[in-house]
Amino acid sequence: MQRDLLHASGISHTFDYKLFNAIDINLKAQESIAIVGRSGSGKSTLLHNLSTFLKPTNGNVTLFGKDIYGLNETEIEQIRRYKLGMIFQNHYLFRGMRAGLNIELSSLLCGVAIEKSILDRLEISELLDQKTSELSGGQQQRISIARVLAKRPKLIFADEPTGNLDKQSANLVMDVLLENIKENDGALIVVTHDSEIASRCDKVYLLSDKKLELVS
Repeated sequence: MQRDLLHASGISHTFDYKLFNAIDINLKAQESIAIVGRSGSGKSTLLHNLSTFLKPTNGNVTLFGKDIYGLNETEIEQIRRYKLGMIFQNHYLFRGMRAGLNIELSSLLCGVAIEKSILDRLEISELLDQKTSELSGGQQQRISIARVLAKRPKLIFADEPTGNLDKQSANLVMDVLLENIKENDGALIVVTHDSEIASRCDKVYLLSDKKLELVS
């Protein structure tokens, strides 16, 4: 029986208004989940609640058996560095550096070697000596994903990771992410507007009317 890597219960978040309320979600090793919903429904906020970056207004988030918001900042930072991977639609690369160095920095910070197979599968091996400013948007996004995977995270949180990619590149990225969690006994949560990308995950949730509903 696969263990829970993430367990969240009663998650609510309020800014000037209630964004969502009483959300429960579990994520097991080797499982992938997609969260869909209209813009403004709170998908990215929920992802940040689950990934240590934004404490929910109410509710509890447990990662790897630990109440994440009961930890101190040093303990949270250790989990972020060694166990979590965050992928954004905007790649946030160091633009003055070579593409390869962007990836190497991540592996050095976590003390692991870069797996060449990741570079090959993302089709970026030939790009490593180029500056990121010389790359296309799609190439930069694949470099940023390689940077995340280089640290071998156990939990990957991806916010519109394929939003700036063409269909072929988007499917390539999803192939790599899904293969990665199987190989590393990890798990994946993807926020997306793309129903085809969402359908590739084990479960699809719809965030609508302040509620999270399992739809497939």
